[in-house]
Amino acid sequence: MTLMVNESRHGPWTVLHIRGELDLLSSPEVRRQVHAAVAAGRRDVVLDLTDVVFCDSSGVGVLIAARRLLNSCGGRLRLVLPARRPADGSHVRRVLGALGVRRLFEVYGDVTAATGEGPP
Repeated sequence: MTLMVNESRHGPWTVLHIRGELDLLSSPEVRRQVHAAVAAGRRDVVLDLTDVVFCDSSGVGVLIAARRLLNSCGGRLRLVLPARRPADGSHVRRVLGALGVRRLFEVYGDVTAATGEGPP
């Protein structure tokens, strides 16, 4: 499965909707998209991982690097990781938990909550 990244704007937030497998081959695209948003002056980024069906250590590394980048420039990073079933981002939630890095991220159940456009 290939990786697809689509961007949308929700108020001050840039939302990157990621679909597919976040692995060694595809993670550089996510890194590029995050860097492009920061280079364009956007400092509030949501990574919507709802449609990520697989994530390996390279994918986790990109998430950690994105957090570090946004923290260094006074920005904010939020992740969307629903926990309903394996096909909707909960795989990434389990991987982050197993590696002990889940606590590094602000995690929300959907884009509306992550961007502050609805109830938390």
